[in-house]
Amino acid sequence: MPQSLNAVLHPASVIAAPRLSRRVGANLTLVSETFQHTGSFKFRAAYHLASKVPQRQIIAASSGNFGQALAYACGLLGKSCRVVMPATSARVKMDAVREYGGTIDEVDTSVKSRAERLAELAADCPDAYVASAYDDPLVIEGNASLGEEIAALGDLFDAVIAPVGGGGLAAGLITGLHRAGRSTPVIGAEPLLGNDAARSLRAGSIVVNESEPQTLADGARTLSLGRRNWEILHTGLAGIVEVPEASIAQGVKLLFELANLKAEPTGALAVAALLTEPERFRGQSVCCVISGGNVDGELYRTLLRSTHPTILHQSPCRDSPWTD
Repeated sequence: MPQSLNAVLHPASVIAAPRLSRRVGANLTLVSETFQHTGSFKFRAAYHLASKVPQRQIIAASSGNFGQALAYACGLLGKSCRVVMPATSARVKMDAVREYGGTIDEVDTSVKSRAERLAELAADCPDAYVASAYDDPLVIEGNASLGEEIAALGDLFDAVIAPVGGGGLAAGLITGLHRAGRSTPVIGAEPLLGNDAARSLRAGSIVVNESEPQTLADGARTLSLGRRNWEILHTGLAGIVEVPEASIAQGVKLLFELANLKAEPTGALAVAALLTEPERFRGQSVCCVISGGNVDGELYRTLLRSTHPTILHQSPCRDSPWTD
């Protein structure tokens, strides 16, 4: 009998950040998943999903965090997994998937999308469960556990800011907060280079990126929101901040310098949102979800060495050294 999710996960780290708060002009609380199993919130979704489905083999597509979380969860549960990953994925994430016992299927996304390769594998493995890293009710339910943890902190926050890629985390947070009786606004933080979620909210329907956006925030390199997530997000999100690449880089650096916290670029999106729209949050009590800390060492060193200034209220990063 598998253990419950709450029995195996690490509760999120709740970190007061007075120096960072002074820098951004808001009262910040960091809710960090960098110390979660496999280094990101994705373990919540992966373990919940793997423990609930009857199939012994699971296949999925991932830029890295869901893949390594799924590999670790399957190892705990005596199952196997195969993960389709872009060839451009962070090497630290690919190494971790293999270390945890998963099999990687690399794909050149300029030639074939992750979804196309996943469909091919699904046809070859009809007995396997095909898991979405974000667009699956079991994923949303697993991520809801983080919303419940934030709710248990009390009515402390004017807003919760969280990264948005496929939307599984934000949908889970909204679900968990509402289940706990909290009406705290949830605001998405999305790379401006891949702003399909923001465009979707403006259009009133899902908008799809033409290709995977090559943003620093590799966890947000998704083509679109998931349809199950959209059902929650189009009414549940209080808004989205579209974050330039330079602000993402600065968010990583400030988390290290002012909060002593290592975060990957996707994990820094919530703080980067405050840098992008400071007046929107000035003087408020804000919960920033730091979704993960898995980043290649060389990229991390480059970001920490950067002296590029934070860019506020600027069009998409045409002057940023981080634009591909």
